[in-house]
Amino acid sequence: CAKTNPLHQIGNILCVKMAPNLQSSDYYEILGCPRDADESVLKKAYRKLAVKWHPDKNPDNDDATKNFQKISEAYATLSDSEKRKLYDMYGAEGANAADHMNEGSMPPGGFGGFHPGAGVGGGAQHMSPEEAQAFFSSMFGNSDPFGGMFGSMGGMGGMGGPGNASFSSSMGGMPGGGASFSRSFGGGPGGGDPFSTMFSDGMGPGSFSSMGGSMGGMPAGMSMGGMPRQSPRAPPPPKRFDAIPPGTVVSLKGLVNAPERNGDRGVVKQYMEQSGRYVVVLEDSDETMSIKPQNLLQHVHVRLHDISSQPELNGKTGTIITWNASKERYNIYVMALKRVVSVRPGNVVLDSGTVAQLSGLASRPELNGKWGTIKDWVRESNKYDVQLSPQHAIRVKVENMRV
Repeated sequence: CAKTNPLHQIGNILCVKMAPNLQSSDYYEILGCPRDADESVLKKAYRKLAVKWHPDKNPDNDDATKNFQKISEAYATLSDSEKRKLYDMYGAEGANAADHMNEGSMPPGGFGGFHPGAGVGGGAQHMSPEEAQAFFSSMFGNSDPFGGMFGSMGGMGGMGGPGNASFSSSMGGMPGGGASFSRSFGGGPGGGDPFSTMFSDGMGPGSFSSMGGSMGGMPAGMSMGGMPRQSPRAPPPPKRFDAIPPGTVVSLKGLVNAPERNGDRGVVKQYMEQSGRYVVVLEDSDETMSIKPQNLLQHVHVRLHDISSQPELNGKTGTIITWNASKERYNIYVMALKRVVSVRPGNVVLDSGTVAQLSGLASRPELNGKWGTIKDWVRESNKYDVQLSPQHAIRVKVENMRV
């Protein structure tokens, strides 16, 4: 049986939190949802798990591929009301029988003849890797399933910063400069970003806005109800150029003490200078973790450049979903193509404002491992201007900056 955690709230619904159990054959336990979970809870669980275990995010990992298939198979059954009824009454074989009873209940194309639930306990076929990928693609329509909370924002333009979850308002004084925290939630099958509901618990609709200046049409400086005027705010601390900005969407990687968290997603809340760690708010919860920089992968936006073997990719934009160490390439989801491509760092142009780590500098080896903010990309030389501190800027090759 899946572990249960304390109650948590999604919108106006109070739910029992369950840890997903990918060793189980029970579809509800696989998704980590109670049996009375409604469609929105099931969908949210699927989004989170499918992105975590997606094969393109976990190259050379057979277990991830199998988990991705199990997750997709479970949700394909439970998201269909008729199959779910039969599954609840008769188990997986009952859900399988729905294909013979009512072919019209399957999505168009039928996912290549897959019979959801047939393989659990009945010895029949499971969803294949190709069918799981087709199902995943059909769920997210024209949105970027890997790029954070960008599905309702019309692509990748207009962000408050590279790879930032849309948390708007200027959060004055936070390192890295004003991450924007303005939610736009929603979306469902065929549309909407799978992370449009990230970090919704405990956050009211709308944006976090500054209380400074006038309120409700009142002239600036006037008090409300006779309250004394507040004293001026303290000046913000100096801007850092070596810290990942708050609001950046990240995944956890390489954790030894909590390996079950590897692949989980979150948003950077702040950088703690004293410990050199980041406070990360985990997706779909108010839980935070203190994480070393080397245990974070930033899901930032990029532009592909100068790929001679596939020139049709040049100029396309995408989201970094992982670093494939065995091939020394990024796996990048290109939304216009709705597929993942594997690209060398020298052909990947990071957005201005991205904070990345210097790597492979032969002429200045003492700088390797340091972090800096990309200020500009110089197309002619394929180099970045990078600000390491208020007083120190350098120009380096594109391949020498890694996220």
